[in-house]
Amino acid sequence: MTTTTQTHAPIGELLRTWRRRRRRSQLDLALDVGISTRHLSFVETGRSHPSREMILRLSGELGVGMRESNQLLLAAGYAPVYGETELDAPELAPMRRAVRDVVRGHDPFPALAVDRHWTVVERSDGLSLFLDEIDPALLEEPNAMRIAMHPDGMQPQVANYTQWRSHLLADLRRAADLSGDPVIADLYDECSSYPFDDDGSEEHDLVPADGELVTPLRLRHDGQILTFFGIISSFGTPRDITLSELAIESFFPADDVTSEALRKR
Repeated sequence: MTTTTQTHAPIGELLRTWRRRRRRSQLDLALDVGISTRHLSFVETGRSHPSREMILRLSGELGVGMRESNQLLLAAGYAPVYGETELDAPELAPMRRAVRDVVRGHDPFPALAVDRHWTVVERSDGLSLFLDEIDPALLEEPNAMRIAMHPDGMQPQVANYTQWRSHLLADLRRAADLSGDPVIADLYDECSSYPFDDDGSEEHDLVPADGELVTPLRLRHDGQILTFFGIISSFGTPRDITLSELAIESFFPADDVTSEALRKR
């Protein structure tokens, strides 16, 4: 899988790439932004240079992230408008503390916070349920996707691995397509190449079972199958790239057996 954004390309070419990535026609996008199709065509072909405001309007309509919007502005010769603060900077201390409180407050259930590349930046004590049996080397620079899919990671513990793998790879592919980030594209290629044993049994069926409202995570633990569903949350009104790219995933027990097992840990 190859999905890249060339920041050294002309601004018109980059905007055209984003429009096509979002599967928008020139007419459709021009109408929504409030300009003529002719004007948008001139921008994309380089016959007209867009203003900073025009770039921000187009990127907003196309759902381009803060990081990528900055890249578009730079390509057009403008200064970036969104800041990127280091996660451990004093300015982010209240937000980092809030993330830590949410994650650790989820105990005894598993929870973690990740950045745009799924690097784990916070985790609850309850997450040890997922990590106790994995290769410690995977925790040296913990990446949630590698931990979940690597043969030396959680893969042997997941009873519905084919189903869970399909869900995770779809998330990675979607993120790579939406962001144009080559690091995410490389992570997709890496994780999709991991060997796994698909025995074709019913528990590995990719078709949702009757009454299955979310894709579950079914984990083998102490002779039981523990079943979880996840909820992902993020900052509602970020104005900083780092904050906009943080996400918290909280896992909840999907049945009484799982709830009881976790409360006994």
